[in-house]
Amino acid sequence: MPVAQTANAPNFESVWAILQEVTASQRENAIHLEKLRESQKESAVHLEKLRERQEETNLQMKETDRVLKEQSKEINIKIGSLTNLFGDMTVGMAAPKLREKLMEYGFAFLRSSVNVTFEDKKEDIAFEVDVLLENGERAMLIEVKTKVTEERVNKHITRLEKMRRYADLHNDKRIFLGAIAGFSMTDNERKYVLNQGFYLIEPDGENFFITPPNIKPKEW
Repeated sequence: MPVAQTANAPNFESVWAILQEVTASQRENAIHLEKLRESQKESAVHLEKLRERQEETNLQMKETDRVLKEQSKEINIKIGSLTNLFGDMTVGMAAPKLREKLMEYGFAFLRSSVNVTFEDKKEDIAFEVDVLLENGERAMLIEVKTKVTEERVNKHITRLEKMRRYADLHNDKRIFLGAIAGFSMTDNERKYVLNQGFYLIEPDGENFFITPPNIKPKEW
């Protein structure tokens, strides 16, 4: 006689269903694993690109640092040349060159002085001139600055106004002119100097060059 199946015994349909569920689960796991591997590959590629960018950034930073150091060295050399140029004036070495250069513009200055102080306590006038070039008819007040700014140019205008007032009080009838000597300035600041009727003196190696004002030289 055939053996009767019990109520809990699995039949073919239930076993097949279980196998299909297991197969589907394994397929999903395989797909998920494949996506995970692709994601890891993408992450690895992204990480490699980040490393390459970091290396490029490091190289750019090194190059920038090198350029800045070279520029800083060049600026220090030029500033040093400016300092030495007008430092030499204190011992009368560069002043004759400057006076000679200004002869090209019709000025025959016979005397030069540095750090000249003018003071009239009664009239409350006090100011200092970095470099003063003089003859019997004219004098030029030169303001020496490493960094030229509009504010400093305006202060030099005020200084020349004080010079005119001081001269009038002391029966000095000479004409006074102004000049700015400097190394560092923008194009706008350079134009501003020249538009105020000032001569502009700039270092050029061990020498210097002079730019006349854009307008008629202003006289005080």
